[in-house]
Amino acid sequence: MVDSVEKGNMTSGRIEYLEPYRAEDVKKILEPIVEEWFFNKFDDFSLTQLYGVKTIYDRKNILISAPTGGTKTLTAFLGIINYLVGLALKGELEDKIYAVYTSPLKALSNDIFVNLEMPLKEIRELAKKKSLKMQEIRVGLRTGDTTASERAGHARKVPHIYVTTPESLSIVLTTKKFVDNLNALEFIIVDEIHAMANKRGVYLSLTLERLEEFSLITPVRIGLSATISPINEIAKFLAGEGRDCLIADVKLNKKIDIGLISPAKNLIEADSAESQKELYRILDNLIENHKTTLIFTNTRAATERIIHYLDLHFPKKYEGFIGAHHSSMSKEKRFEIEDKLRKGELKVVVTSTSLELGIDIGNVDLVVLLRSPKGVARALQRIGRAGHKLHENPKGRFVVLDRDDLVECGVLMKNMIEKKIDNVEIPKNPLDVLAQQIYGMAISKVWKADDMLKTIRRSYCYSDLSKEDFLAVVSYLAGDYALEHRNVYAKIWYEPSTGEIGKKGKLARIMYMTNIGTIPEEGFISVVISAPVAKMGQVVGKIDEAFLEKMKRGDVFVLGGAKYQFIRSQGMKAYVIADVSKNPTIPSWFSEMLPLSFDVAVDIARFRGLVAERIKDKEECLEFISEYLYCSGEAAEQIYEYMKEQAKFSEIPSDKTIVVEKFKGDKEYLLFHSMFGRRVNDALSRAYGFAAARLRHRDIEIGINDNGFFIAGEKLDENKIINYVNYKNLELILKEAIEKTDVLRRRFRHCASRSLMILRSYKGRTKSVGKQQMHSHFLLAAVKKISNEFPILQEARREVLEDVMDIKKTKEVLRWIESGKTKIKKIRTPMVSPFGLNLILQSHADLIKMEDRAAFLKRMHKLQMSIIEGK
Repeated sequence: MVDSVEKGNMTSGRIEYLEPYRAEDVKKILEPIVEEWFFNKFDDFSLTQLYGVKTIYDRKNILISAPTGGTKTLTAFLGIINYLVGLALKGELEDKIYAVYTSPLKALSNDIFVNLEMPLKEIRELAKKKSLKMQEIRVGLRTGDTTASERAGHARKVPHIYVTTPESLSIVLTTKKFVDNLNALEFIIVDEIHAMANKRGVYLSLTLERLEEFSLITPVRIGLSATISPINEIAKFLAGEGRDCLIADVKLNKKIDIGLISPAKNLIEADSAESQKELYRILDNLIENHKTTLIFTNTRAATERIIHYLDLHFPKKYEGFIGAHHSSMSKEKRFEIEDKLRKGELKVVVTSTSLELGIDIGNVDLVVLLRSPKGVARALQRIGRAGHKLHENPKGRFVVLDRDDLVECGVLMKNMIEKKIDNVEIPKNPLDVLAQQIYGMAISKVWKADDMLKTIRRSYCYSDLSKEDFLAVVSYLAGDYALEHRNVYAKIWYEPSTGEIGKKGKLARIMYMTNIGTIPEEGFISVVISAPVAKMGQVVGKIDEAFLEKMKRGDVFVLGGAKYQFIRSQGMKAYVIADVSKNPTIPSWFSEMLPLSFDVAVDIARFRGLVAERIKDKEECLEFISEYLYCSGEAAEQIYEYMKEQAKFSEIPSDKTIVVEKFKGDKEYLLFHSMFGRRVNDALSRAYGFAAARLRHRDIEIGINDNGFFIAGEKLDENKIINYVNYKNLELILKEAIEKTDVLRRRFRHCASRSLMILRSYKGRTKSVGKQQMHSHFLLAAVKKISNEFPILQEARREVLEDVMDIKKTKEVLRWIESGKTKIKKIRTPMVSPFGLNLILQSHADLIKMEDRAAFLKRMHKLQMSIIEGK
């Protein structure tokens, strides 16, 4: 039944792949009443259940990875329900929590009702019919929305299965009396584990270690995941250090029905009024021919725009049958849309990213992806929303709106069909999360520092945490950095002579419970004019924090149709110069754009290289594109024309060649065709931009996207700029380049809040995001004076370099360049090349109306073609 793939050393445990059990073996372990209930409802076990039910019954850690709609939740609960029913029939069910189910979603109630409460109710009724005496199996739900009376109910009648979020679970561990109900916990289910490759997941991994340490028995860990990679790493993350874990990699034979659609025969004209009309006609046609359609856009603004224009093009047709769903909407409004979807009352729902995760949303039979979702796992997750039921096949259509989008979605489609999933990376050793959890641990009891460190290191995320970093965080929490003048007081005590750690102050538990969690609060920034003097002090509007974070001093952006140049920020204000004549450098939707995954970006670069080898033979090239990308002849023709224009104008960049084009515009431009995704391009552009500034180039402008970046200035020396940066000095350059940036200031506030340096709530009063930012501003200055290696400042830098950017992959790219695996080819061009057009255009996006954009693209294309023809 088990196929070993990795024999771990002393610390890492064994990670093994599992084969499914035979149905009769699974049937054997079921209580007769559970068996009868199950086969009254279902014809047979699903493949996922053949993998999981008996493994859970045998008390083995398991990670179940299956596509959306693969019965994962019921698989996890079935083995546990069966065990509890057996105890309940014997009258042996105790007043304790047997199983904890945790999920990052608050909107759990409906799913839990379907997969847990309904089965229990039906089994209870069956027992009644058979005159069997059976104790009641209780389910308790605790999230941030649970009322005080509901929580009190849990304390009076202890639930046997406890359903909660990572944050609420952590609160329970510091709740004096209730926590005793967890001291003989037998099962932990972690749902949506693929959505936990972030600081929230790191936080949960430490909570699981605290649970394990507290419990008298070792609970079985059950992870439920959509398709994810690298699956071995996720299994280690679930099990923790030194524990075995089985992997059920469930390959449901669901055929993905997927295709590419474009509203224009020539994507250069995709923004024309005619093509826009065609786009909405296509959407209307797709909606018309399906029961319920889910349209994913990548931004909230696009979500609202699609709804507006569908109504404009088809007046009253969708009234009452269309809904929007995104994170800026109120919880009530989102729940209402989810409920209507489940009941089949809506014909179409348009969403940004908020409906990607697991809640059951009823009978969606088509998913439309408007623009690239930027990653294979995300695309599969979205398309899996159609065909969410076990035997239904997912159906999706990419609607592409420009030529880069066409190539990107083509490669994504290929990887989806070939099941080539992009890798996720789990943050390692975040010191802000560590600080919060050490505080929680100290509240629970007095610890020996060595025992505490041992428990922390059992988490996969902290397995190689240095004692030095651990003690630095303990030192900060114990008040050794003398930050009282900035209202940061000691939260724990540490006695080096005995090595003991405990909590300080009577309000510790309340303080911890009201400031728990890892998701930072975001606010809006007021844009204030600094110059000219006549307009000084005027507030011209608001931008969101994520947008400010992407801005550098000197960036020009558009707000309310006018251009402003960013100078500096203080607290929740951004100071700008009005009436600027410079071109914008950053579009307003930039903060919401998802970054393209590095793996997909490299696959696109490789595809470009393969096309470049065949570009001279049109017939062979078209056949290759169609076969390689599984796309239509029409799509292949458009891709071929795009590539051919680039080849004739300049050169096709690939995985082996980074093309750097130098041309004159309003300034001199160096445009790097570096197809590595935005996170790597962010790091490279900052490093080369820093080099340009060091080499005395003034007024440097930078623009980035997934496909490349540009540096603009006067008389740029590309050789000196490129040679300045190498993989050995990259980290040093970037640390210096980010030191005075808004991105570091904002991230420091997030880290300060997570590590409880800044309290969001204290003695019943909440601190606004603006006040938190002001406090953070003064704290950062104070911390830098005391120590440049202060642990929370170190963490803010790590977050910028590793989570916002991707310094690891950037170093890899620079190694490729230095080893000659990837070459840099510098070319002088008369203007921007076809591949560079979107990058240059994106900064002007807010100023150019749709029709003007179409005309601009047409004009630029005409110029490029005349240059090609003149060669």
